[in-house]
Amino acid sequence: MKNVLKLEEFALLILGIFMFGLLGYQWWWLPVLILTPDISMLGYLLGSKMGAVCYNVFHHRGVAILLYFVGIYFMLPIMQLIGTILFIHIAMDRIFGYGLKYDKGFKFTHLGEIGSKNG
Repeated sequence: MKNVLKLEEFALLILGIFMFGLLGYQWWWLPVLILTPDISMLGYLLGSKMGAVCYNVFHHRGVAILLYFVGIYFMLPIMQLIGTILFIHIAMDRIFGYGLKYDKGFKFTHLGEIGSKNG
């Protein structure tokens, strides 16, 4: 099952890259921006609970999709870019086993514990 989920996330990663290509930005922007959602980890400086909230807001696929459609509706290409980067980043994270966080600590995710043989 784990491999099926990774394949699904890989398909979503490809979809996100395709959507990025449709936006018309230079391709060099993709590697430059791909890790920017991880700035949300700074929330962990305020404790595990606040860290999990900050991280989860920036790593929730629904937020990425909402931002993308807000960008379409209001004709804001930068908002579409932000939504697309989030979407791609989330798929990439999920492929590597990084899921939404529980407030017990960074390594506790909805995909299992990071670093464990089961997670």
